[in-house]
Amino acid sequence: MPEVAPHRLPDLLRPNLLLVFVGTAASTRSAEVGHYYAHPGNRFWRAIHEAGITPRRYQPGEFAALIELGIRFTDLSKSGTGMDYQIATETIDVPGFRAKIEKYRPRAIAFTSKKAASLFYGRPSSGIALGRQPRDAGLPEVFVLPSPSGAASGHWTLEPWRELAAWIAA
Repeated sequence: MPEVAPHRLPDLLRPNLLLVFVGTAASTRSAEVGHYYAHPGNRFWRAIHEAGITPRRYQPGEFAALIELGIRFTDLSKSGTGMDYQIATETIDVPGFRAKIEKYRPRAIAFTSKKAASLFYGRPSSGIALGRQPRDAGLPEVFVLPSPSGAASGHWTLEPWRELAAWIAA
């Protein structure tokens, strides 16, 4: 029996977006159902509402509806699935992600974990601060948010999400 390739979550990117949320890769649950941040223990949908990024609490199956707010999603690995430590290094495509950002030019990108940001910047997670990052002329505004995964609850804070919401509102 041939091996089935993991489900890829669609980017649905387009020009002139306000914000693109960037994860490392789809969780096993998200890959199974085809929705971003779909695990019941994931805080993503609650966080973006409580922080003031969205006017109501959306459900994972409504991720495509956030286009109304100028928000879309992608991952650094479009073929890997699971928790960050389970993602095969060879599936991480930082150059491909950079090409998407250059093509679509969103106003901001927000990494939904320090791990995703560390892969993008090529430096250890410990050297990356949460929140708005120093400006890089070649990039949109960059925010690093604490992982909303239930597995990362020991490092959870809503403050960087609120900082992103304040930047959006400004």
